[in-house]
Amino acid sequence: MTLPSTFPICRSVAALRQYVGEWHRQGLRVALVPTMGALHAGHLSLVARGLHLADRVVTSVFVNPIQFGPKEDFAAYPRREAEDAALLAKAGAHALYAPTVDVMYPEGFSTTVTVDGVSEGLCGAFRPGHFAGVATVVSKLLLQAGPDVALFGEKDYQQLQVIRRMVRDLDIPVHIEGVPTVREADGLALSSRNAYLSAEQRSVAPTLHQTLATAADHLAKGTAVDTEVAWGTSQLLAAGFASVDYLEVRDAVTLKPVSVVERPARILVAAYLGKTRLIDNQAVVPA
Repeated sequence: MTLPSTFPICRSVAALRQYVGEWHRQGLRVALVPTMGALHAGHLSLVARGLHLADRVVTSVFVNPIQFGPKEDFAAYPRREAEDAALLAKAGAHALYAPTVDVMYPEGFSTTVTVDGVSEGLCGAFRPGHFAGVATVVSKLLLQAGPDVALFGEKDYQQLQVIRRMVRDLDIPVHIEGVPTVREADGLALSSRNAYLSAEQRSVAPTLHQTLATAADHLAKGTAVDTEVAWGTSQLLAAGFASVDYLEVRDAVTLKPVSVVERPARILVAAYLGKTRLIDNQAVVPA
């Protein structure tokens, strides 16, 4: 896939702001799609939604070191900028922002953005410091780019709620748009981690979404939360998942635990197939 010679790749904040500033001077709306690269159809759905909501779309590709835990291999995270840039150009994006670590975190950098409440529990309990790293880098990207709208996938639902709360609390002038999860034909949520699954594990993986969908339907009809959580956990373990970090029902906005679904909620899960950690979630809307 050849990259068009006219597709700009910005390496500095100044270059990024030059493009976005010119678009804004022309009266154009600008969308930002933050990513860590290794793009797939899920990322490209964010670009497509951005093109619907704005006149120009800039996508960032930055593997953020401060959101990786001590047991998570930052160095091994896939990096394929040329392929990503070609995919973005073909998808209709207007620019790529690809800063280095030194640009994002220059010598002496000492500020961290922490979002309490929505970052607690769920993945926050199993990945200490992760959401502080996410909030810090996203706040920088939003301030560097100054977009009108920024798009994030609902697959990382807790991350989406962390970012929404951060933007609201810090009065950052941007609309945060959540985009529905893109799935394979059998329901498995698209993720770069799916490539690590063996053929046998891949055949088991769709059970994650199937279990959530069934539990969400039961919860919407009034089944007790504890009953569905216990059932869902046992289903996953019986199907071949090695362990379940969590399977919980939370308020759709605050992410506080709920014992009875009386308003929109979310059932969220993180579970291991072999050494691969998969996450997913499903809306629960009471009948």
